[in-house]
Amino acid sequence: MARLILKDGTSFEGKPFGANTDSQGEVVFSTGMVGYPESLTDPSYRGQILVLTYPMIGNYGVPDDSKDKWNIKKFFESGEIQIRGLIVSEYCEEYHHWNARRSLGDWMKKHNIPGLYGIDTRALTQKLREHGVMLGQMVQDGHTPASEIRDPNTENLVAQVSIKKPIVYNAGRGKKRIIAFDTGIKNNIIRSFLERDTTFIRVPWNYDIWKSKYEFDGIFISNGPGDPATLKETHKIVRQALEKKIPVFGICLGIQIMAIAAGAKTYKLKYGHRAQNQPVMDLKTKHCYLTSQNHGFAVNEKTLPAGWEVWMRNINDNTVEGIRHKKLPFMAVQFHPEATPGPVDTDFLFDKFLKMV
Repeated sequence: MARLILKDGTSFEGKPFGANTDSQGEVVFSTGMVGYPESLTDPSYRGQILVLTYPMIGNYGVPDDSKDKWNIKKFFESGEIQIRGLIVSEYCEEYHHWNARRSLGDWMKKHNIPGLYGIDTRALTQKLREHGVMLGQMVQDGHTPASEIRDPNTENLVAQVSIKKPIVYNAGRGKKRIIAFDTGIKNNIIRSFLERDTTFIRVPWNYDIWKSKYEFDGIFISNGPGDPATLKETHKIVRQALEKKIPVFGICLGIQIMAIAAGAKTYKLKYGHRAQNQPVMDLKTKHCYLTSQNHGFAVNEKTLPAGWEVWMRNINDNTVEGIRHKKLPFMAVQFHPEATPGPVDTDFLFDKFLKMV
C-alpha cells in the first residue's frame, strides 16, 4: 500500500502502480473522461499531482512514440510525462486498443512517475473543490513522509519545460513567419501552425526576440505551468511587442502573460479549470464553445487597461476566457483551441490570428 498525504494532514490510502518512488506536488483534479496520454505529457501540469475523476483509467493503454512529418510526436504533447504523480479510482492493467503498445503503469515506470489507485477520488475531489488545490505528497509503504512539502509554484517551472535554444520548423517554406515563446508549448499547437503553412520559430521563454537574427510577422505566446507573475523577462519582451503594434496571440499561460504585459493583473483560482468539457461564450456573438482547459490562474478583468475588452467568458464561473484589444491586433484565450485532448470547436482561432498577421 501507499498513501497520498495532503498538507492539512488528510491521508488517502491506495495501491501503488507506476514507479516505486515518493513524490510531492500541488494536488489538482481533472474531470476529463479520456485523453490521459496527452494530459500527462502537457507541460502545463508540471509540478502537479493529478487526480482523474473518471473512474477507470488505463483501459486503452499508451501509444508508441511515432512522429509526424515535422518530427513531432503524434500522440503526446511533449517529450516526457510532466506530472509528478497520478491518482485514480480504478487502474486497468490489461489494455485493449489498436494503437496501444504498453500499459499506463509501464509507461509511468519508465518516466519514474508514481501512481495510486483504489482511492476515493470523488471524496478527494470534493475536498479540493471545498478547500482549493492543496500541496500533497505520495509516500510508498514503509517510507517516512517528508516534514515539509515544497510548493512547486515557488520554482521557475516554465524554465524547466521550455527549450534552451531556438528551433525553426518549416524553415523558409512558410508563407508567414511566427515567432513563438515556448513557456511549455504543446506539440499540437506547433502542428496547428505548421498545418497552416507557416514558418514557426520556437524560442525559449526569455529569449530576446529584438536582438535575434530571426525575422517574424507575428508573435505567439504558449501555454505553460506556474504563476505568470514570475515571468518578468517575458512580460518585458511582450510589452515591447504591444508597443510596436506587432500582431500577438496567446493561449492559456499566454493570455496571462499578455494581460500582465498590457498592465493588468492575474490571480490564482481556487481549484482551476482542468478538463475537456469547459463551456465558454463569445460575449459579442453569444456563441458557446466546448473547450479543453488546464490552468490554475486567471486574468483579473477589473485591472484591464483602456482599449482592452473581455472577449470570452467561462459559463460555469464567469471567469475571463478571452481578451483582445479593441483596435490593435492583440488577442488571447485561456482555453486550448488545439485540443488534444478535447473538442476542436475553436480551432478557427489559429486562422483568425494568421489573418491578423
